[in-house]
Parts: sequence; C-alpha cells; structure tokens
Amino acid sequence: MLSQGRCRFCNEKLESTLVDLGMSPLCESYLETDQLNTMEPFYPLHVYVCRSCLLVQLEEYVDPEHIFTEYAYFSSFSEAWLKHAEHYVAMMINRFALGSDSRIVELASNDGYLLQYFVQAGIPVVGIEPAKNIAKVALDKGVDTLTEFFGKRLAASLAAEGKKADLVLGNNVLAQVPDINDFVGGMKLLLKETGVITMEFPHLVCLMQENQFDTIYHEHFSYFSLITVEKIFAAHGLTIFDVEKLSTHGGSLRIFAKHDNNSAYPVSSSVTNLKAEEESFGLVDFSAYLTFAEQVRETKRKILEFLIDEKRKGKIIVGYGAPGKGNTLLNYCGIRTDFIDYTVDRNPYKQGKFLPGTHIPIYSPDKIKETRPDYLFILPWNFKDEIMRQMSYIREWGGRFVVPIPEVRVLP
Repeated sequence: MLSQGRCRFCNEKLESTLVDLGMSPLCESYLETDQLNTMEPFYPLHVYVCRSCLLVQLEEYVDPEHIFTEYAYFSSFSEAWLKHAEHYVAMMINRFALGSDSRIVELASNDGYLLQYFVQAGIPVVGIEPAKNIAKVALDKGVDTLTEFFGKRLAASLAAEGKKADLVLGNNVLAQVPDINDFVGGMKLLLKETGVITMEFPHLVCLMQENQFDTIYHEHFSYFSLITVEKIFAAHGLTIFDVEKLSTHGGSLRIFAKHDNNSAYPVSSSVTNLKAEEESFGLVDFSAYLTFAEQVRETKRKILEFLIDEKRKGKIIVGYGAPGKGNTLLNYCGIRTDFIDYTVDRNPYKQGKFLPGTHIPIYSPDKIKETRPDYLFILPWNFKDEIMRQMSYIREWGGRFVVPIPEVRVLP
C-alpha cells in the first residue's frame, strides 16, 4: 500500500481538497440477507488535488485484492458498451493493420466483452483480469485470460516469454490502479517497439462540469486530465500522440501512446488542442478545482428536494440499476428505502442482494411491472437512453423517468 497523504504519482504531500463526500461503503460490496444486521465498513471518500502534478485522487484505504478478486461488474450486460467495443476493434484493426500475426493484450479485460471481437477476427489475444468470477466467463467464451493483477512483474514475465504486444489496451482501468507508476511502467515493458497503447478513462473536465460526483468511489483511485496523464506517461518513456473525446461514462478520453523513440506516429494537433481546452477551463491555475465542492452540495440539495416533494404527494419511486456510481450518490445523499422502495438490475449476480450502506433491495426488472411505480430513478444515467428504450412500457400507467446528474430532471 502506498504512503497515506502522498501523491500516488509524484509523492508530494496531499493538502488540497477537491470534494469530501464523507464516509461510504465499498460500492460493489452488495449484501446478502444474512449480512444486513452485521457491521459494514465505511471509508472516507475525500478527494484531493496534488498541487505539484495536478493528479486528482483518493487515498488508498483498501487493498485492490480485497476489491477486485471477486467483482460484481460484468461489461456484457450493457448493449451500448458491447457496440462501443465492437466499433473500437474494427477501428483498431483498420488503423494499425492488425492481423493474425499481431498480439493484443487487454488490461482488466472483464468478461471478454471486447476481446471476443478480436478473436472473431482471428487475431491472438490475452486478457488480464484479476477477478476470478469474471475471468471464468471470458474463458468460457474462448478468450485466453490470465487471472492476475497487472504491473511491471507480470509485464516482464510476458516479455521474457516473447509475448510483447502490438496493441495494449485498457478501458476504465487506469483510474482503478493504486500504483500508477507500476502499472504504466508495466505497459512500457509489455509494448513492442512499434506497438501502440490505448487507454479510455472518464475525463476530469466532464466530471467537474457535469457534477458527476457519483463517479467518485473507492475503486476509482485517480481522476485524470490529459495534462496530468501526459506527465505520467512521459515519466515512463511513453508519448501520447493522439486523443479522442468519447461520450461513454458521461464523457471520456481515449488516449493513444507509443514509445518515445517510435517516429511512426507524429503527435496530433488533437493533443495540443485538448490541453489548451483544459488550461482555459482552469485546471492549471487551480480556479476550477475550488468551486466543485459547492456544486456537489447544491446537486445533493436538489435531488433531496425532488424526492421529498414527490414522496409527500404519495408517489412511488423505484431505482433502475445497481451501479457503483449509484451507491456513491445514494450514500452521500442519505437516500434509503424511505425514498426509493427498491432498485432493479439485469445482472443476475446482483438480484436478491441489497445495496451497500443503504440496504435498498435489488430485484429483476420484472418487478417494475408488478408494482407500477410513478418514477423510475435511473442510477446508471450514462446509459439512460438504452434504459428508457428497454423500459418504455412504464408510460402505459403514466410512469416517468428521473436522472439525477448533472442535476435532477424528469424526462418524458
């Protein structure tokens, strides 16, 4: 475990707060019925900004092995995310001329949701996924998967076996790494001289502009701007040569990186343009960081005002989804079954359990037809369009959709 109170990249003392969300349980630690009357650990959700390198981060309170060895998030339950993965694979094959003599390595490959498309194209893959329950699903799909945590040790071992990669990718994993230097250093060791790295992660600017405080939880150790991630990669001999803005997860970045001495890919103007945007937003002079905490407090007030008003009118409100972000929102706002009767989730792994902290029960989506609620409170708001299509039948009895972020809204 890294030293408390120090930046996980540059080791400077952490003294500046971005936002403090109080105490919260681990967001993926769903409870069984027999656990409801037992002690439940809560940890601080206090987010700092490093004054030296500008990395936004949580301190590490829990060992990653405790969080990720058995995990409840399966990527394949989102149709939109599968389409995103399929499109990415087609684009990578075309842009970098990947074929049967290439090797693809995905870090945090989950249930094989993405690598399955490379397998279908006849391209050799290796997934690295520490959660045993999820890795088993990938293996059952025919996706070669190692059940390990990634870092320099594993990277050196794969390189020594002649398994360097033409493409190293990671979607929504960079934020979940406590030892960022070991992880990025490992990618440097694993990458072929002519290879490319792509990483996708939520963009700090979107988090702050859109009040996405619910994307802060213990599994997310860091929150990245391009300015900061470029410094981290440069410290390990890697150059970011391209960047794309994505709509996924409320606004993400996809970075493309190479070895410093690889001249095949010149640095795109997209990199300099986005850094200029981040500077104008105030990420370099600290002005943007200072206003975020009050934005979050006001968002909480508005959510609670809506729920109090509607419950006083006798309305039935239920949740849709049991995502990690939902658990941050519910615990920070103090929303329990006094406001939301239950929530539903398509993932059978979560059904029959209870949300951490709030103890809201989780059912199959079929429950909604039985109880005909007035409002469906969408917790994974980043998938709201997909969810509203799937659940459009609630309009038959006048049911309406609610999203809480960037501020509470009732959608038609």
